[in-house]
Amino acid sequence: MTIHNKKEPVLLFLGDFLFFAVSLWIALYLRYFRLPDTSLVHNHLLPFTILFLVWALVFFIAGLYDKQTVILKSRLPAIIFQTQVFNSILAVLFFYFIPYFGITPKTNLFIDLIVSFILILGWRLYVYPWIGIRKKQNAILIGSGKEIQELRDEVNANSAYSLCFVSSIDLAKVDEIDFQEDILRIVYQENISVIVIDLHNPKADPLLPHLYNLIFSNIVFIDKHRIYEDIFNRIPLSLVKYNWFLENISSRSNVGYDTLKRLMDIVAGFVLGIISIIFYPFVYLAIKINDGGPIFIAQERVGQNNVPFKIYKFRSMSRNELDLNSEANNENHVTTVGNFLRKTRIDELPQLWSVVRGDMSLIGPRPELLSGVRHYEKEIPYYAIRHLLKPGLSGWAQLYHDNHPHHGIGVDQTKEKLSYDLYYIKNRSFILDIKIALKTIKKLVSRSGI
Repeated sequence: MTIHNKKEPVLLFLGDFLFFAVSLWIALYLRYFRLPDTSLVHNHLLPFTILFLVWALVFFIAGLYDKQTVILKSRLPAIIFQTQVFNSILAVLFFYFIPYFGITPKTNLFIDLIVSFILILGWRLYVYPWIGIRKKQNAILIGSGKEIQELRDEVNANSAYSLCFVSSIDLAKVDEIDFQEDILRIVYQENISVIVIDLHNPKADPLLPHLYNLIFSNIVFIDKHRIYEDIFNRIPLSLVKYNWFLENISSRSNVGYDTLKRLMDIVAGFVLGIISIIFYPFVYLAIKINDGGPIFIAQERVGQNNVPFKIYKFRSMSRNELDLNSEANNENHVTTVGNFLRKTRIDELPQLWSVVRGDMSLIGPRPELLSGVRHYEKEIPYYAIRHLLKPGLSGWAQLYHDNHPHHGIGVDQTKEKLSYDLYYIKNRSFILDIKIALKTIKKLVSRSGI
């Protein structure tokens, strides 16, 4: 590890502490709706300074100053959220069991926790990379297949990443690899600090004893699939085997998360459903003027646990596309009004009642037509795993997958879409749901929604 990289945790700590202090000032301003005076700041400064140091220690224990966490940023929101939950418990214990400071700031503490979470997350994800403090770390990439080339091209062409792959080793040619010449020499000549390797590839096994010794040279090893998932926001399909599902996927419910998610579905779905009624008469008139056909369509989709259910949408095509395998479906086309309804996502407003009813959720894998599912289950291994969860109005694949098939069967495109669904199924959390919801709103506002 270079001297520069040794300074990185110190810089992160100073930034964390600064934003903790700023969050306290903002919290006091929001609490009293005036600029905090000297007396108010003085009363809070000493106890909160001690608290901030304790919080920073919790950050350290949680690994927020480790190199792996700095490189792999997709898990930052969840890690920071979890640490702030723990920090809030410590804060309550601190003020209520140490009455020396003479304050028990219930409201101030609550506001500060929320503000500090937002500021720390923004500092870690956006401010720190933007100010350019971090020096790119030289890395070696060891693996095989097209994913290796995708990783190298994406990382080396994008200045936002803190890595630079100076060399790549093809495991398909492992018999030709001279460890001393092809790896060890490069490690020392190029000042390598990270090695990304496909640990799931059995061809990597002969190299592992040699690589083990590099641990003592402060080399950090990261599994190729882990960094691929972090950068591309999807699960590499080469990794998807039975053992991966047994290790990462479970149908067991998380009572806290499931309860909170269902509560959000009922409240938000009902409120948005009531508001959406405003659009109904305008959609009715537009469709009637356009082609005089029916306003709604009902389609059978596949829901949680592979159970079919009906969804209702405003009609956007010349007829109801029920069978993707039917040749007659080729004659189906999007109407003029339907094109606008789809771009603005107005055609999906009736599905809000499916959310309230419990057939769907606001966030989850999109429900597919029954005819499409039956076809994909035959052609794509493990496809049915996406039905472990309740389908959603919006989802991870809708945000990040642009190559999905429209109005027909597309096995290759659906395989890629499944990789995004698997990412969501593996990493689902309330924080990830909020992130998807906010990004969906951004897409709608920018009129780039699907």
